Amino acid sequence: MKIIKTPIEGLLIIEPTVHKDDRGYFFESYNKLLLESHSGFFTPFVQDNQARSVKNVLRGLHYQNQPSAQTKLIRTLEGAIWDVAVDVRKHSPTYGQWYGVELSAENKRQFLIPHGFAHGYSVLTDTAEVFYKCDNFYNKAAEGGVFYADPALAIDWKIDLREAIISEKDIKQPMLADANNSFD
Repeated sequence: MKIIKTPIEGLLIIEPTVHKDDRGYFFESYNKLLLESHSGFFTPFVQDNQARSVKNVLRGLHYQNQPSAQTKLIRTLEGAIWDVAVDVRKHSPTYGQWYGVELSAENKRQFLIPHGFAHGYSVLTDTAEVFYKCDNFYNKAAEGGVFYADPALAIDWKIDLREAIISEKDIKQPMLADANNSFD
């Protein structure tokens, strides 16, 4: 398993070692000890989520405020997504910066997104099935978000936004400058 640091502190890409033969393949998708040794991430995961979406769906940008903040470990079981994390930690040197990575069933990459980041993704293939682990339980009262098309962020979602399929909730999210979050 290979752990890749990104330009934004705390965001990690995880590339598994895939063992292939004529029967198929095998890989270790999660190893607590390895993740801890490379990232300093020591919190156990407590909730798994799975979502299926069609091409051009854009979900996000979402986060959970303290004390319900969530670290997420995201991967794609089918298809491909463009996964994006935005630093919403107000005193971070990378506040307002984003990083994106393609996650697909083919590349088997995972994206570790710690507390203090808004998360979203767009679907690049006909369908995509996304699976992610969380280190805290979902709490509706702690929901927060940022408008996916905030010009201050200028996120490239890798899809035509005129064709994007977006929930009413996500269309109404505030700009980052106006977002209410507890990440000081």
